[in-house]
Amino acid sequence: MLRICRGGFGSLAFMGLLGSVSSACKSDDPRSRSLLSQLATTPHYLPKAKNVIFLYMDGGVSQVDSFDPKPRLAKENGMDPTFKIDATQFNNNGKLLKSPWEFKQYGESGMAVSALFPHIASCVDDLALIRSMVSNFPEHTNANYFLHTGSGLQGRPSMGAWINYGLGSENSNLPGYVVLDGGLVPPGGVDNFKNGFLPADYQASIMKTGDTPVANIQPDSSMAGFQRDKLDFIQAMDRESEDKSQEVEAAIKNYELAYRMQSSVPELSEFAAESKATQRLYGLFDNDPNTRSYGAQCLMARRLVERGVRFVELTCPYQKGIDRWDQHSGLKDGHERNAHAVDQPIAGLLKDLKSRGLLEETLVVWTGEFGRTPFAQGKDGRDHNPSAFSMWMAGAGIKGGTIFGRTDDYGYRVEENPVSIHDLHATILHLLGVDHKQLTYHFGGRDFRLTDVHGHVVKDVLI
Repeated sequence: MLRICRGGFGSLAFMGLLGSVSSACKSDDPRSRSLLSQLATTPHYLPKAKNVIFLYMDGGVSQVDSFDPKPRLAKENGMDPTFKIDATQFNNNGKLLKSPWEFKQYGESGMAVSALFPHIASCVDDLALIRSMVSNFPEHTNANYFLHTGSGLQGRPSMGAWINYGLGSENSNLPGYVVLDGGLVPPGGVDNFKNGFLPADYQASIMKTGDTPVANIQPDSSMAGFQRDKLDFIQAMDRESEDKSQEVEAAIKNYELAYRMQSSVPELSEFAAESKATQRLYGLFDNDPNTRSYGAQCLMARRLVERGVRFVELTCPYQKGIDRWDQHSGLKDGHERNAHAVDQPIAGLLKDLKSRGLLEETLVVWTGEFGRTPFAQGKDGRDHNPSAFSMWMAGAGIKGGTIFGRTDDYGYRVEENPVSIHDLHATILHLLGVDHKQLTYHFGGRDFRLTDVHGHVVKDVLI
């Protein structure tokens, strides 16, 4: 027995050493990594990306007003569409509507970007722009579930939960999956960020920016030992329970993580440690409070991935008087206000990551849940369009200055190289070193995966 188990005793000793290494990591060192967590989360193959920052443009940005210019649409402005129109959300379809913004070419790649995004336009040579995205759903709630979970129905694990389950966090004192709350809960609610049938400790931890990112982060006892004793007692009671279910184990892990976050989260939110130049880069001194709000999210996102958080999602800031990117009327005012809020902070994030060498290991993804029609809803709005929209990626493993896919002359339907949400998920996982066909979880009698039975890696946008 001793001869057969000799490797086991060595492993026990090695794990003890790893535990000491992990506990010795300085929680205030943003580049520190837990050796234990790195060994416990081995990808399928060598990854290009270690982390993902997901810039979620809630509501659906108009592709023909942002990254997909259509001269013919401008030429036929005010005319009746001559092509077949699919049923839309409100079926209040008017004349063809040209973009209110001019497009210019930027960078060595000559990528065309509208006047909505002058700051992001300065980063085009780092972007891979996909103009041929398609969705299966024309309504916000189902489209949001589809974008986040790979299913249009409520209850599946979110993309961040799958990545957290597959790879975990590189920092034992912070969650592997964080959603930054900008003040707007998207249609479909927090189920967009949930764990579904995965263990509960893989769901998103929702944080805010500012002095108190997480509620009740300060312990109610000034004596750390007293709090530790209470936590140990709770765990002992849980473990003595006859119910040894997955839910109990997840609850214990969440207790422990919350305890460790008490020391790491306050330091995380101390923007005063950043230089004035860095804060200005993100728009933290802008006159628009919404730019300051989103800039704080972008800066927090950089600080999170810098500390080893695997997946960070940013939500849109709440703006009184407009409904996210969902401009069924007032297109010009709504899109301009939304763009002003996010444009400088996103460009600042890309430039800051690049200057620190973090863009080489961080994948940045920018997208909404669908696009918008090239014809008007009423006089000055656009309805939902799942048949074509634009998104971009930048950073680890991405071929900068690339344009992939093509829509028709009106930007209404994809004509070349359609990319589905499943393809997007497969590509993100691929860059993280994960084969989307192998990342599975057994539930309800069968194996599930984020991409269901679909998905192909979009290799044309990869290095």
